[in-house]
Formats: sequence, structure tokens, C-alpha cells
Amino acid sequence: MGSEDGFLSSAVTLITFLLILIVTCVEGQYEVVGSPEPIVAAPGDDVILPCHVEPKLNVEALTVEWSDPDLKPDPRDRLKRVEYVHLYRDNEDVPDMKLETFIKRTMLFTDDLKQGNISLKIINVSEKDQRRYRCFIPKIKKSSKNQKSVKSLHSRCLAQGVFVNREDSSFTHSHLLKGLYLLRPQMDSQDLLEEGCHGVDRHN
Repeated sequence: MGSEDGFLSSAVTLITFLLILIVTCVEGQYEVVGSPEPIVAAPGDDVILPCHVEPKLNVEALTVEWSDPDLKPDPRDRLKRVEYVHLYRDNEDVPDMKLETFIKRTMLFTDDLKQGNISLKIINVSEKDQRRYRCFIPKIKKSSKNQKSVKSLHSRCLAQGVFVNREDSSFTHSHLLKGLYLLRPQMDSQDLLEEGCHGVDRHN
């Protein structure tokens, strides 16, 4: 049996992550940059979702939000609040507004915030982590008041990868990376490509 056949028939579950990287830009100076390569992990692994501000900017005093863009507010909540995957505000993490499944499982690299690194580490990933992730900085403090929010792109192949419409005008400032999904033994990598999705890397 070839190595590819062995890979596809393996019972090992692989997980990849989708990042919607968003930043509020000031006069087009800053943007969020993430890796164009897939992020692949097996259940139980620790993973890092890469995200940084370019050019470098000290974001220690800014709010950094990691969230699930598909999560809707509780209709019973009059304030329409949405819990976060990870929230950093006022120079510290805010666990009170965190999704329960991510409590004590996520962290920023606080020593690197001065360099604009807002990557998120997720510990012990599992099927519950199959979702999209958005990285967002609500405000960058600069002298200019001309600020605009960059809209996110959406996936046409949410459970299996990402289809990027490069005709979309918002693509210039938004970075859409690999989706978090499970590669099951019966799925063929060619099937993913035919559906307009990225392939997956082998995980030995």
C-alpha cells in the first residue's frame, strides 16, 4: 500500500484551522498578516494560530480579540454580548468573557506584544475546536482619525477548507487562511480540491 493510500485510510484525525485576520487600519498603514500555509494538528496537540500586525506596532495597551465569527449572541442577553475564544484588554487577559470550552486552554505571547505579535496558542485541541477563528484589533491609537474596519471574507467550503474569491475588493486587507476541519479516512484529498478548497498537508 502506498504512503498516500495509507495516509487516507489512517484512523488518525487531523485538524486544520481557519483564521479570519482583521485589523482596524489607519490610513492604510497597518494590517494583520498570517501564514498562507495550512495549520494541521492531531487531537491532543497544542497549536499556534499565527497573527501579527505589520509594520511592527506595540499593541500591549490595545484590545486584542480572538473570536468565532459564526457565534451568535444569546437572544436572552439584552446587551447582545458574544463570548470570546480569547480576550486581551487593559494589559491583561479577560477570562470572564471567554467561551467555556477555551478556559485555561488559550494564551497570547505577552512578551511579544511589543513587536505586534498577537498569535494565539490553543492547548490540547479536539473536535470541539472545529470552527472558524477571527483575530481583531478594534482600535489602533494613532494621530489620524481616519479609521475604517476591514470586512472579513467568508468561506464557501467551511467544513473542509477555504475558497477565496480574489475578485472581492476586501481581499486586499483581509487574510483568510486554512479552515479548522477534520480529515476523515473516507475523504480523498482530490475531493477537497475539486470543491474549491485547499488540500491538506500530511501529518505523520
